[in-house]
Amino acid sequence: MALCDIALSYVRAISPYQPGKPITELAREMGISVESIVKLASNENPRGMSPRARAALERAVSSLERYPDDFELKKALSGYYGLGMEHFVLGNGSNDVLDLVARVFLAPGRSTVFSRHAFAVYSLASLSAGAQLVEIPARDYGHDLQAMRAAIRPDTRVVWIANPNNPTGTFVPGTQVKSFIASLSEDVVVVLDEAYNEYIPPAERVDSVPWLEEFPNLVITRTFSKVYGLAGLRVGYALASAEIADLMNRLRQPFNCNNLALAAACAALEDHVFVAESYQLNRAGMEQIVAGLKRLGLDHIPSHGNFVTFRVPGTAGVNQRLLRQGVIVRPLGGYAMPEHLRVTIGLPDESRRFLEALERALQG
Repeated sequence: MALCDIALSYVRAISPYQPGKPITELAREMGISVESIVKLASNENPRGMSPRARAALERAVSSLERYPDDFELKKALSGYYGLGMEHFVLGNGSNDVLDLVARVFLAPGRSTVFSRHAFAVYSLASLSAGAQLVEIPARDYGHDLQAMRAAIRPDTRVVWIANPNNPTGTFVPGTQVKSFIASLSEDVVVVLDEAYNEYIPPAERVDSVPWLEEFPNLVITRTFSKVYGLAGLRVGYALASAEIADLMNRLRQPFNCNNLALAAACAALEDHVFVAESYQLNRAGMEQIVAGLKRLGLDHIPSHGNFVTFRVPGTAGVNQRLLRQGVIVRPLGGYAMPEHLRVTIGLPDESRRFLEALERALQG
């Protein structure tokens, strides 16, 4: 018997997460310079991190001989949200806290509900815990909350909602999300993944944090990887009832956030100007990309994130021709969207480069 045969069957069934194509890999494959490549595949902030975060990171380098102390970041988050420190769980990116939810509440014999075209980590984390997946067909590429509610079974313990959703950019109004949570039994945990919350237009943005007092079964996850520009440092967090946070922290790996990430996150949280400027840059970039896609006759899904998903004939060939021009976007075949590509909103010159390359790619 091979060693892999004695591994858990539900672990063997997992298809590994496929990240965006690395810049260095493309440079080797195509024989082009790293500097000439534009990567618009992973929804990073094209501005990088804020100057305040960078300065804090540089100061933290002098204390890397010490194990991490997450007290200051939890204190900063506590002040930012007006919640006690006992309501926070830190993670090595928000993926880490999503996985903790699955490990606390899911197991063989339990089920979990999520939408088709939703973030891949929901199914990966759930499968790793041995849970049965209940995937609900999407409505207009977004969450069909009514259908998700109808699909909940007696053994369902976790429901996942990405709002805005990645990779489609769709958004469910806060009133509908709140009504959905209120309709569920308290023994069903609702994970509200708000990784792209800062990109929602203010007129549509709803503060979900006060809902924690009303719904003890709610877990909200957020990240410093997107608008804050700290994707490479890997730091995210969950907000939850003290009881759920305590359970998650029992499974959390000690020191799962490193010193540099903690220092940069504390500074980034306070840099409101940087966040506001990043939001405005993203809105302008969204208009630039959408206008370009319309000019090329391509349909797109209206997005509330920092990316746009669009449909293109001959997706594989178009993507390959983009890569040969040094432009990396994200194919979505793994999300059951084989005719779609997702492009991150870049700096103006990066978006212009993408649109020019896309026009050439469409010509064959």
